[in-house]
Amino acid sequence: MPILPSKARLLLLGVVLANLAGNTLLSVGMRGSTGMFALARPSVLTGVLLLTLWTLARATLMSWADLSYILPVTASGYILTAIVGAVFLHEHVSVLRWAATLLIVAGIVLAATTRPKTPVSHTQRETE
Repeated sequence: MPILPSKARLLLLGVVLANLAGNTLLSVGMRGSTGMFALARPSVLTGVLLLTLWTLARATLMSWADLSYILPVTASGYILTAIVGAVFLHEHVSVLRWAATLLIVAGIVLAATTRPKTPVSHTQRETE
């Protein structure tokens, strides 16, 4: 299993949870709402704030490791979103969607078993 610094692992967890919570709150807040009135709902505002933080944290992660590692690993948020949608929001998740979710799990496992690249300073690159 690849080793990331503990701050990167914490941020990785934060990215996944911010994505999950932000999208869930947006979904809850937008139900039964139309247009600009939805923007005044606390759940929508909080969802937007969390997704903004998600974007900034994900950008930071990309400066610490390869994009080809970060994106598949943070895709675990999509799996959690399907579970939250089915269990807590009582959405119907079809067998085909669950199958697609399992394919995402397989991709995450494959990507997570590779060693992420950590950026190396220009000085270190020249001496390698």
